[in-house]
Amino acid sequence: MSFEIQELPDVIKVFILLNLRKRTNTHKALLKKKIDKVCANSICVEMSDLDEAIREMVSEGLIIEEGDYIRLTPQGQVLSKEWKNLLLKREPILEVVAGLVDGSITGLVVVLSVFISGLVAKAVTFAALLTLVAVAITNFSSFLLGGITEDLADIKSLQALIRFSLSDIPDKDERNKSLMLVKRLFTLLHKEVRRTNLYAALVCGLTTFLAGSIPIIAYIALPRPINLLVALGIVGVVNAYLVKYRSKKSRTGWRKILLETLLIVAVATIASLLLGNVA
Repeated sequence: MSFEIQELPDVIKVFILLNLRKRTNTHKALLKKKIDKVCANSICVEMSDLDEAIREMVSEGLIIEEGDYIRLTPQGQVLSKEWKNLLLKREPILEVVAGLVDGSITGLVVVLSVFISGLVAKAVTFAALLTLVAVAITNFSSFLLGGITEDLADIKSLQALIRFSLSDIPDKDERNKSLMLVKRLFTLLHKEVRRTNLYAALVCGLTTFLAGSIPIIAYIALPRPINLLVALGIVGVVNAYLVKYRSKKSRTGWRKILLETLLIVAVATIASLLLGNVA
Protein backbone atom coordinates (compact mmCIF):
# COMPACT_ATOMS: atom_id res chain seq x y z
CA MET A 1 0.00 0.00 0.00
CA SER A 2 1.36 3.37 -0.99
CA PHE A 3 1.57 5.95 1.79
CA GLU A 4 0.30 8.55 -0.67
CA ILE A 5 -3.49 8.64 -0.89
CA GLN A 6 -4.47 9.10 -4.54
CA GLU A 7 -7.76 7.24 -5.05
CA LEU A 8 -11.00 6.42 -3.24
CA PRO A 9 -9.83 2.86 -2.37
CA ASP A 10 -6.79 4.39 -0.65
CA VAL A 11 -9.05 6.49 1.60
CA ILE A 12 -11.17 3.42 2.39
CA LYS A 13 -8.00 1.44 3.21
CA VAL A 14 -6.99 4.04 5.78
CA PHE A 15 -10.49 3.92 7.27
CA ILE A 16 -10.30 0.11 7.47
CA LEU A 17 -6.88 0.22 9.14
CA LEU A 18 -8.15 2.73 11.70
CA ASN A 19 -11.20 0.60 12.55
CA LEU A 20 -9.81 -2.93 12.58
CA ARG A 21 -8.53 -4.18 15.91
CA LYS A 22 -5.59 -6.45 16.49
CA ARG A 23 -6.48 -10.17 16.17
CA THR A 24 -10.20 -9.40 15.87
CA ASN A 25 -12.50 -10.40 13.01
CA THR A 26 -14.81 -7.67 11.68
CA HIS A 27 -17.85 -8.13 9.45
CA LYS A 28 -17.81 -6.22 6.18
CA ALA A 29 -21.35 -4.96 6.77
CA LEU A 30 -20.21 -3.42 10.07
CA LEU A 31 -17.44 -1.53 8.27
CA LYS A 32 -19.93 -0.30 5.69
CA LYS A 33 -22.24 0.84 8.50
CA LYS A 34 -19.36 2.75 10.13
CA ILE A 35 -18.48 4.42 6.84
CA ASP A 36 -22.12 5.47 6.33
CA LYS A 37 -22.12 6.88 9.86
CA VAL A 38 -18.97 8.87 9.11
CA CYS A 39 -20.67 10.19 5.99
CA ALA A 40 -23.61 11.37 8.14
CA ASN A 41 -25.81 8.57 6.76
CA SER A 42 -25.41 9.81 3.19
CA ILE A 43 -24.08 7.43 0.54
CA CYS A 44 -20.48 8.46 -0.08
CA VAL A 45 -19.13 4.90 -0.48
CA GLU A 46 -20.84 1.99 -2.21
CA MET A 47 -20.43 -1.60 -1.06
CA SER A 48 -18.60 -2.25 -4.32
CA ASP A 49 -16.05 0.45 -3.38
CA LEU A 50 -15.48 -1.25 -0.04
CA ASP A 51 -15.09 -4.66 -1.69
CA GLU A 52 -12.54 -3.23 -4.13
CA ALA A 53 -10.47 -1.76 -1.29
CA ILE A 54 -10.64 -5.06 0.62
CA ARG A 55 -9.48 -7.02 -2.44
CA GLU A 56 -6.49 -4.70 -2.85
CA MET A 57 -5.60 -5.01 0.85
CA VAL A 58 -5.80 -8.80 0.61
CA SER A 59 -3.46 -8.78 -2.40
CA GLU A 60 -1.08 -6.48 -0.50
CA GLY A 61 -1.00 -8.85 2.46
CA LEU A 62 -2.60 -6.40 4.89
CA ILE A 63 -5.78 -8.30 5.73
CA ILE A 64 -7.18 -11.83 5.53
CA GLU A 65 -10.65 -12.36 4.10
CA GLU A 66 -12.72 -15.17 5.60
CA GLY A 67 -16.16 -15.10 3.99
CA ASP A 68 -17.90 -11.93 5.13
CA TYR A 69 -15.27 -11.31 7.83
CA ILE A 70 -11.82 -9.72 7.57
CA ARG A 71 -8.92 -9.41 10.00
CA LEU A 72 -5.47 -7.86 9.97
CA THR A 73 -2.33 -9.77 9.10
CA PRO A 74 0.84 -9.08 11.15
CA GLN A 75 1.91 -6.62 8.45
CA GLY A 76 -1.51 -5.01 8.55
CA GLN A 77 -1.32 -4.72 12.34
CA VAL A 78 1.96 -2.81 12.05
CA LEU A 79 0.55 -0.47 9.41
CA SER A 80 -2.67 0.00 11.39
CA LYS A 81 -0.68 0.99 14.46
CA GLU A 82 1.37 3.50 12.46
CA TRP A 83 -1.74 5.15 10.98
CA LYS A 84 -3.39 5.33 14.41
CA ASN A 85 -0.26 6.93 15.85
CA LEU A 86 -0.11 9.41 12.96
CA LEU A 87 -3.78 10.39 12.82
CA LEU A 88 -5.09 9.65 16.31
CA LYS A 89 -1.91 10.38 18.30
CA ARG A 90 -2.38 7.17 20.27
CA GLU A 91 1.13 7.05 21.75
CA PRO A 92 1.97 9.94 24.12
CA ILE A 93 5.73 9.48 23.61
CA LEU A 94 6.76 13.09 24.19
CA GLU A 95 4.53 13.32 27.26
CA VAL A 96 6.02 10.21 28.87
CA VAL A 97 9.58 11.40 28.19
CA ALA A 98 8.86 14.89 29.53
CA GLY A 99 7.16 13.48 32.62
CA LEU A 100 10.04 11.14 33.44
CA VAL A 101 12.68 13.82 32.83
CA ASP A 102 10.95 16.65 34.71
CA GLY A 103 9.85 14.42 37.56
CA SER A 104 13.22 12.76 38.08
CA ILE A 105 15.09 16.08 37.88
CA THR A 106 12.70 17.72 40.36
CA GLY A 107 12.99 14.78 42.75
CA LEU A 108 16.79 14.73 42.43
CA VAL A 109 17.09 18.49 43.00
CA VAL A 110 14.86 18.36 46.09
CA VAL A 111 16.74 15.40 47.59
CA LEU A 112 20.18 16.92 46.97
CA SER A 113 19.04 20.34 48.23
CA VAL A 114 17.80 18.87 51.50
CA PHE A 115 20.95 16.76 51.86
CA ILE A 116 23.34 19.65 51.15
CA SER A 117 21.50 22.14 53.35
CA GLY A 118 21.27 19.67 56.21
CA LEU A 119 17.66 20.54 56.89
CA VAL A 120 15.34 18.16 58.66
CA ALA A 121 13.59 16.22 55.93
CA LYS A 122 10.14 16.39 57.50
CA ALA A 123 10.36 20.17 57.69
CA VAL A 124 10.55 20.47 53.91
CA THR A 125 8.11 17.71 53.01
CA PHE A 126 5.22 20.02 52.27
CA ALA A 127 7.31 22.50 50.26
CA ALA A 128 8.94 19.70 48.24
CA LEU A 129 5.67 18.01 47.34
CA LEU A 130 4.06 21.39 46.59
CA THR A 131 6.88 22.16 44.16
CA LEU A 132 6.44 18.77 42.51
CA VAL A 133 2.66 19.23 42.21
CA ALA A 134 3.24 22.64 40.59
CA VAL A 135 5.60 21.08 38.04
CA ALA A 136 3.11 18.27 37.32
CA ILE A 137 0.20 20.70 36.87
CA THR A 138 2.31 22.93 34.62
CA ASN A 139 3.25 19.93 32.47
CA PHE A 140 -0.40 18.84 32.30
CA SER A 141 -1.69 22.24 31.17
CA SER A 142 1.19 22.87 28.77
CA PHE A 143 0.89 19.53 27.03
CA LEU A 144 -2.90 19.69 26.92
CA LEU A 145 -3.10 23.10 25.27
CA GLY A 146 0.10 22.82 23.26
CA GLY A 147 -0.62 19.26 22.19
CA ILE A 148 -4.12 20.02 20.96
CA THR A 149 -2.90 23.08 19.05
CA GLU A 150 0.04 21.29 17.44
CA ASP A 151 -1.84 18.09 16.60
CA LEU A 152 -4.80 19.91 15.08
CA ALA A 153 -2.40 21.97 12.97
CA ASP A 154 -0.71 18.76 11.80
CA ILE A 155 -4.10 17.17 11.03
CA LYS A 156 -5.14 20.25 9.02
CA SER A 157 -1.90 20.12 7.02
CA LEU A 158 -2.29 16.39 6.36
CA GLN A 159 -5.92 16.88 5.32
CA ALA A 160 -4.91 19.61 2.86
CA LEU A 161 -2.23 17.37 1.33
CA ILE A 162 -4.67 14.46 0.96
CA ARG A 163 -7.35 16.68 -0.57
CA PHE A 164 -4.81 18.07 -3.02
CA SER A 165 -3.79 14.54 -4.03
CA LEU A 166 -7.41 13.39 -4.43
CA SER A 167 -8.34 16.41 -6.52
CA ASP A 168 -6.49 14.82 -9.46
CA ILE A 169 -8.93 11.89 -9.69
CA PRO A 170 -10.36 12.13 -13.24
CA ASP A 171 -13.73 10.56 -12.42
CA LYS A 172 -15.92 13.32 -10.94
CA ASP A 173 -18.18 11.02 -8.90
CA GLU A 174 -15.26 9.13 -7.39
CA ARG A 175 -13.46 12.40 -6.67
CA ASN A 176 -16.50 13.85 -4.90
CA LYS A 177 -17.01 10.69 -2.84
CA SER A 178 -13.33 10.65 -1.88
CA LEU A 179 -13.32 14.29 -0.81
CA MET A 180 -16.55 13.87 1.17
CA LEU A 181 -15.23 10.81 2.99
CA VAL A 182 -11.96 12.57 3.82
CA LYS A 183 -13.81 15.63 5.07
CA ARG A 184 -16.08 13.60 7.35
CA LEU A 185 -13.24 11.39 8.51
CA PHE A 186 -11.07 14.32 9.54
CA THR A 187 -14.01 15.94 11.35
CA LEU A 188 -14.14 12.87 13.58
CA LEU A 189 -10.35 12.87 13.89
CA HIS A 190 -10.46 16.41 15.32
CA LYS A 191 -12.67 15.17 18.17
CA GLU A 192 -10.51 12.09 18.71
CA VAL A 193 -7.33 14.17 18.84
CA ARG A 194 -8.80 16.27 21.66
CA ARG A 195 -9.60 13.14 23.67
CA THR A 196 -6.19 11.60 23.11
CA ASN A 197 -4.47 14.86 24.05
CA LEU A 198 -6.37 14.96 27.32
CA TYR A 199 -5.22 11.40 28.00
CA ALA A 200 -1.63 12.29 27.03
CA ALA A 201 -1.62 15.36 29.29
CA LEU A 202 -2.88 13.25 32.19
CA VAL A 203 -0.12 10.73 31.50
CA CYS A 204 2.47 13.51 31.52
CA GLY A 205 1.24 15.08 34.76
CA LEU A 206 0.92 11.75 36.56
CA THR A 207 4.30 10.53 35.30
CA THR A 208 5.94 13.76 36.43
CA PHE A 209 4.45 13.46 39.92
CA LEU A 210 5.31 9.78 40.38
CA ALA A 211 8.85 10.09 39.00
CA GLY A 212 9.55 12.94 41.44
CA SER A 213 7.55 11.95 44.51
CA ILE A 214 8.86 8.41 44.94
CA PRO A 215 12.53 9.39 45.55
CA ILE A 216 11.43 12.31 47.75
CA ILE A 217 9.19 10.09 49.89
CA ALA A 218 11.93 7.46 50.11
CA TYR A 219 14.43 10.08 51.30
CA ILE A 220 12.02 11.42 53.90
CA ALA A 221 10.77 8.08 55.19
CA LEU A 222 14.01 6.12 55.44
CA PRO A 223 16.77 6.65 58.04
CA ARG A 224 20.12 8.17 57.18
CA PRO A 225 22.36 7.43 55.31
CA ILE A 226 20.41 4.75 53.47
CA ASN A 227 17.71 7.26 52.48
CA LEU A 228 20.08 9.15 50.16
CA LEU A 229 21.29 5.95 48.53
CA VAL A 230 17.78 4.65 47.96
CA ALA A 231 16.53 7.98 46.61
CA LEU A 232 19.44 8.26 44.18
CA GLY A 233 18.92 4.63 43.20
CA ILE A 234 15.26 5.30 42.37
CA VAL A 235 16.25 8.28 40.22
CA GLY A 236 18.80 6.04 38.50
CA VAL A 237 16.17 3.38 37.79
CA VAL A 238 13.77 5.99 36.39
CA ASN A 239 16.45 7.33 34.07
CA ALA A 240 17.49 3.82 33.03
CA TYR A 241 13.89 3.16 32.01
CA LEU A 242 13.85 6.53 30.24
CA VAL A 243 16.93 5.57 28.22
CA LYS A 244 15.39 2.23 27.28
CA TYR A 245 12.06 3.86 26.36
CA ARG A 246 13.68 6.55 24.19
CA SER A 247 15.94 4.01 22.51
CA LYS A 248 12.98 1.80 21.63
CA LYS A 249 10.75 4.59 20.34
CA SER A 250 13.48 6.39 18.38
CA ARG A 251 15.06 3.13 17.13
CA THR A 252 18.45 4.50 18.17
CA GLY A 253 21.34 2.82 19.96
CA TRP A 254 21.01 3.04 23.75
CA ARG A 255 24.57 4.30 24.24
CA LYS A 256 23.88 7.54 22.39
CA ILE A 257 20.56 7.95 24.22
CA LEU A 258 22.28 7.28 27.56
CA LEU A 259 24.87 9.99 26.93
CA GLU A 260 22.20 12.52 25.93
CA THR A 261 20.03 11.71 28.94
CA LEU A 262 22.86 11.89 31.47
CA LEU A 263 24.09 15.17 30.00
CA ILE A 264 20.63 16.79 30.08
CA VAL A 265 19.81 15.57 33.60
CA ALA A 266 23.24 16.62 34.93
CA VAL A 267 23.11 20.11 33.41
CA ALA A 268 19.51 20.71 34.54
CA THR A 269 20.21 19.46 38.07
CA ILE A 270 23.42 21.50 38.52
CA ALA A 271 21.76 24.63 37.13
CA SER A 272 18.78 24.19 39.47
CA LEU A 273 21.02 23.71 42.50
CA LEU A 274 23.14 26.77 41.61
CA LEU A 275 20.06 28.93 41.10
CA GLY A 276 18.63 27.67 44.36
CA ASN A 277 21.78 28.62 46.26
CA VAL A 278 21.84 32.06 44.65
CA ALA A 279 18.19 32.62 45.60
